[in-house]
Amino acid sequence: MSHEAKIHEIQTSILRELLFTREASFSELRKQTNVESDHFKFHIARLNDIGYITKNDNGKYLLTLAGKEYANKLDTDRNVIERQPKSAVIIVLKQDDQVLVQERLKHPYFGFWGYPGGKIRWGETILEAAARELSEETGLTASMTYRGVYHERVESAEDGTIIEDKIFHIVRGINPTGVLSDMFQGGRNAWMSLNDLALIEKKYLSCDIETKIGLGEATFIEATQKYTKDEF
Repeated sequence: MSHEAKIHEIQTSILRELLFTREASFSELRKQTNVESDHFKFHIARLNDIGYITKNDNGKYLLTLAGKEYANKLDTDRNVIERQPKSAVIIVLKQDDQVLVQERLKHPYFGFWGYPGGKIRWGETILEAAARELSEETGLTASMTYRGVYHERVESAEDGTIIEDKIFHIVRGINPTGVLSDMFQGGRNAWMSLNDLALIEKKYLSCDIETKIGLGEATFIEATQKYTKDEF
């Protein structure tokens, strides 16, 4: 599902029970919650309305495809939906002795420089996401090849709290075509040598790692970066 409904903890408990059985009756599900019958009917109806459960010809409840996908994200020990790392694509686009970089002009990381990229949409391949993001943000197209993975945890420099957990799929682009858009909503683009990029003070701490993977010196790197609350 591209958009998930927010559900009550009792509804989460129902989904958890159905995760471990093919089907269950109303009474079998209710006895796990100690909720009054009328109250429990409301939660069953809610799950049916949002498409997470259905009732079969035998009068028993089971998970729908959407319900299975949602319930599979449950931390079954704590009965909560697990937070997942964000999945995104980064494009290291090289032309002659320059790479394409962006200054980010939106929060978080307002004013930071780095490579273009963005979130991978539901059902999209990594290379499809890279092509779409490059076109949307720069107006360019390019030949793309997958280079590797960078897993980044972002911690608050003040107290060490993890504020982001991200998996970046690094794609290398060559032979760009089209007219570069100088500005886009949320940033601006520029061609820059690696030497000039190295001189920029306010750039993503991951920039060097992404260069290494994108230009072929590594296939997997995992690191923890620290940003202050003002930087983030």
